[in-house]
Amino acid sequence: MIRYSDDFIVTGESKEILQEKVKPAICSFLSQRGLNLSGKKTRITRIEDGFDFLGQHLRKYGNKFLVTPSKNSVKGIVSKTRKIIKSHLGSTTVEMLRVLNPVIRGWANYHRHACSKKAFYYVDCCVFKNLWLWAKRRQPNKKAHWIRNRYFRTIGNRNWCFFAIQKTVGGEAKVIDLLYMSTVKIVRHIKIRGIANPYDSRWQKYFSKRSIGTYYPAIESAPCC
Repeated sequence: MIRYSDDFIVTGESKEILQEKVKPAICSFLSQRGLNLSGKKTRITRIEDGFDFLGQHLRKYGNKFLVTPSKNSVKGIVSKTRKIIKSHLGSTTVEMLRVLNPVIRGWANYHRHACSKKAFYYVDCCVFKNLWLWAKRRQPNKKAHWIRNRYFRTIGNRNWCFFAIQKTVGGEAKVIDLLYMSTVKIVRHIKIRGIANPYDSRWQKYFSKRSIGTYYPAIESAPCC
């Protein structure tokens, strides 16, 4: 059993075991505590068909097990960023980025351990389209090249990078760039060693390295991710 807060997954060898033994046992356990399983969220399915759990889709393809952002989660972040952009039509670009960037960063960091590159590129594309419409509504009398020069710049080999200029107290200009999910590197989660004991001083170095990311090297995702 894998549980997180009040959501959990129970695996079994067959549908019959889960249906006839496991589910009744869980219902009995919960009923004694005044609780019950959610009819909408509870279902028995094959791992080959996949299922959603905590905003991610878990599915096995042959011998390969993949975890990707769920469709509902992707739709949710696209909708949320769209609402933020539309609600800041009369605000400054800096004010909008202060609200938009933390939302993008939080969602990307949550899914960066899964196969999320395709989802990251898709969300970036949606955010770009909404920002372009936002800029055109703010500058209805300006041509496309003027809008591009005003709100977008080139960083390295990446073009069309949305940005804003913030004036500091000393009068200096500070550039604030939009955070693109596609720049967040996929970092595969490495399981803790089964024999590792956090209360044993001999394993102190091992856990300290995990906490600072030594065991989490940033890698590029495979094309299928």
